[in-house]
Amino acid sequence: MHIPDAFVPLWQSAIYWIVALIFVALALRWARNELSEDKIPLIAVLAAGIFAIQAFNLPVAMGTSGHLVGGALAAIVLGSPYAAVFILTLVLIIQGIIFGDGGITTMGANILNMGVIGGFVGFYGYTALKSAGANMYLSAGVAAWLACFIASLAAAVEMAVAGTFPLVPGLIAMGTYHAVIGIIEGVITGAIIYFLAASRPDLLAGEDQQPSGGGVFA
Repeated sequence: MHIPDAFVPLWQSAIYWIVALIFVALALRWARNELSEDKIPLIAVLAAGIFAIQAFNLPVAMGTSGHLVGGALAAIVLGSPYAAVFILTLVLIIQGIIFGDGGITTMGANILNMGVIGGFVGFYGYTALKSAGANMYLSAGVAAWLACFIASLAAAVEMAVAGTFPLVPGLIAMGTYHAVIGIIEGVITGAIIYFLAASRPDLLAGEDQQPSGGGVFA
C-alpha cells in the first residue's frame, strides 16, 4: 500500500501532503495533551510492532504492494484515531527515509491512507460495532479489517486519479489483496486486544470515555 515516488504527480502529492499535515498537527496536539511518561513505552512497542508487520509486503498488480496496516490497533489501544496518525507518521518517515519503502513526495498520501483513513475507520468502526452490541474483540477485528480494506481502496483511487493505472482494475487488485490481508490483520488485532484485556487492561483506553475535540477518543 506504500505508494512510491513518481506514481503520483507532484501537484497532487502536494495536496495530499497538505491534508496529511493538518492531521499530523492534530496528532501532535493529541500527543502533547494526552501522552504521559507511562504511555511512551507503549507508543514505542506499537510503533515497532506496526513497523514489523508492514515489513511483510506482497506484490500487487500494477506496481504497488499489499501489507497489514496497524492503524486500527493503535487507535483502539490508545483510544484515539490521532494516535494512529501519530504512530503511523513516525513509522512511515522511518520506512521512507531510511529503508526506501514508500516515496518521500508521496508520503503525504501514505500518511493519509494508513494513518488517517486507517485510524479513523478503525476507531469509529470499533466504537460503532461495540455500540451495536458486539464484544470488544470481534469489534476490534472487524474494524481492523475495514481499516485495511478501505485504506487500500483509497490508495487505488489516488493512483487512478494520478493516471498510474485504471480505476476499476486498480480497485479490484488492491481491494482483493487487502480483503484477504485484512482478515489476517483482523485476527491479529482482535487477539492483541483480547490478551491486553486479559493481562494488562490498564493499557487499554477507558471504555466509558467519549470523543472530545482533539483529545482522546474512546
